[in-house]
Amino acid sequence: MSKLPYFLCLSFVCVFMANGFAQEYSNSKNSNQLIQPPFLKVGDTVAIVAPSGILKNRNDEVEQAVALLESWGLHAEVGAHVFSKANHFAGTDDERCEDFQKALDNPKISAIWCARGGYGTVRILDKLDYTKFKEHPKWLIGYSDITALHNQFHNEGFQSIHALMCVSLTKDLDEIKETIATFKATIFGNPLHYTLEGSEYNRVGEASGILVGGNLTMLHTMLGSKTSIDVSGKILFIEEIGEYKYHIDRMLQSLKRAGYFDNCKGVIVGDMTKLRKNTTLWGTSVEQLILDALAEYDFPIAFNMPAGHEKDNRALILGRPINLSVHKATSKIVVDQ
Repeated sequence: MSKLPYFLCLSFVCVFMANGFAQEYSNSKNSNQLIQPPFLKVGDTVAIVAPSGILKNRNDEVEQAVALLESWGLHAEVGAHVFSKANHFAGTDDERCEDFQKALDNPKISAIWCARGGYGTVRILDKLDYTKFKEHPKWLIGYSDITALHNQFHNEGFQSIHALMCVSLTKDLDEIKETIATFKATIFGNPLHYTLEGSEYNRVGEASGILVGGNLTMLHTMLGSKTSIDVSGKILFIEEIGEYKYHIDRMLQSLKRAGYFDNCKGVIVGDMTKLRKNTTLWGTSVEQLILDALAEYDFPIAFNMPAGHEKDNRALILGRPINLSVHKATSKIVVDQ
């Protein structure tokens, strides 16, 4: 056999294999699929940490959270600095970061449950190292200020859980039974589908994509940083508390001008809680405000998702593909399995 044809054949195979590997690598990098940490099982351990605001006189809620986890056959490990105090925060930045980093690094921890939100998470974001976490992924659980961490987990390539925190618990747990039921179902891996109450403001349509988002203020705060999320091809969930309507419009306009919604597939609007009244009234409902701000886009918008700063705060897996179907009479959120 001539050496030249053999050489050409071998070269062709090498090029083919190289191109195939490059294509596979490219597909992997361009994939929107995020890594799903293992769901919890009886005997697993949950770390309780406080990366944000101070837990003043909140010992009872944390003890109740520990008891709730134990009633499900789980163990709880409360961070050393959960009840520390440093002015506004649950300990210094270094102390709060230390607790969170230990939880990230510990292979025996299956989930990190944030005790409360408030403000302060952004101050520790750039101190965290995900090297050991990536060897043993675990769930992040929380909402509100914890949105900053949800963004970071997303950009590291991992799913996380938008759900109640320890201070969300009430003395009578029957008051929040749906909140707790969806929380439990989510961490143990039982599928959840939601049928939302209809709204005259719903923008009808169908969409599929990865669910992202959280607190609107935090999403806006992350804008322009490496912790901002790319909403292209995804469905955005937003909720808010204690803001003026004009500030909600300001944030939406800022996100819009930055191209946030250009390739967005849909928007789910959660609770808009305790909105403040300005001396100059806005003039429309917050629902109409959102529709007006997003009027130039044709993606579906669903209102009345019971998630956010109300007692009825249903769990959502951020980073999970969902199918969204929006009608005036009802909307449905179906999680891809």
